[in-house]
Amino acid sequence: MHPTIPGFSYRRVPVADDVTLNVAVGGSGTPVMLLHGFPQTHLMWRHVAAGLASHHTVICPDLRGYGASDKPAEVEGVTYVKRTMAADTVALARALGHDRFALAGHDRGALVAIRAALDHPDVITHLASLDVLPTLDTWDVMHGTTAAVGFHLYLMAQPPGLPERMIAASADAFFGHFLDIWTRDPRAIPAAIRAEYLAASRAAVPSIVADYRASAGIDVAHDRADRDAGNQLRMPVSVLQQDWGTVLGFDADERWRAWAPDLEHATVGCGHFMAEEAPEEVVRAVRELLTR
Repeated sequence: MHPTIPGFSYRRVPVADDVTLNVAVGGSGTPVMLLHGFPQTHLMWRHVAAGLASHHTVICPDLRGYGASDKPAEVEGVTYVKRTMAADTVALARALGHDRFALAGHDRGALVAIRAALDHPDVITHLASLDVLPTLDTWDVMHGTTAAVGFHLYLMAQPPGLPERMIAASADAFFGHFLDIWTRDPRAIPAAIRAEYLAASRAAVPSIVADYRASAGIDVAHDRADRDAGNQLRMPVSVLQQDWGTVLGFDADERWRAWAPDLEHATVGCGHFMAEEAPEEVVRAVRELLTR
C-alpha cells in the first residue's frame, strides 16, 4: 500500500499522446498546482497541500518520468525538456477544468514551474519557487571547487549510457545520499516516505537522468533566448530558499530579480526539503503570494 495525501482523491490524467500523470487533488477554491523536486514524488507536499486545501483546490501531480506517472522513453532530447513538462501542467489544469492557476514548485518542479510561467504567462497567475535558481543562472554561478555540491548535475549531463548504468547500479545509495545531506532534520522524512522516494526513483533512473540532461542542454538555450529577448516573469513571484550563505559567491535575490520584477524573496531556516521541514512557513508564503 503506497502512502497518500490524506483527504485527497487520486486519478490518472492524460496530458499528452503518450503521457498520463498520477495526480492527487483536494480542497476547493481557486486552483494551486504543486510540483515536486528530486528525488521525491508529489508526497513531498503532503503537509503543505493539507494546509492550502481549506481555501484552494490543490493539485499535486507526479511529474512525467517520476513517481507513478508515465515514463516515456527519451526521444531526440525533447521528452524531458522543461518546455514539454511545463506544457503537461497546463494540459493537466485544463483537464481538471482550470484555464488559469497558481503554480508552486520545489527543485526540479520549480524549474518546470518557471518555464510554464515564461511560456504561458496568461495561464499562470502566481509563481512560487522553493530553493532553486533558474536553470541558466544555476550553471552561471557554478564554478571551481564550490561546484562540487552539484556533482550530480555534471554526472547526469553526460551522454546517454554511463550515467544511467552508474546510478542504477547503486540507486538507493545515490538517491539516499541527497535525502541525507540535504535534510537538516531527518525526522522530516519518515521511513515510509523515504522508502517510497527510493522505490520511485529506483524505477525511474532513465527518465530522471533525461530530465537532468535536458537542463544541461536545451533548457539552457530556452532560458538564454528569454533573457536575450528581455522576457520576464510577469506575475507575482515568491522565492523561498535555505540559507546558502556566501560559499557559492552570488546574490540569489539579485539573480531572481532580473527575471521577476514583482518579487518577494525570503530565507527559510531549514534544509533543502523545506516543504517537509518547514511546511507552515511554506503555506504562509504561498497564501501571502496569492493575495498579491
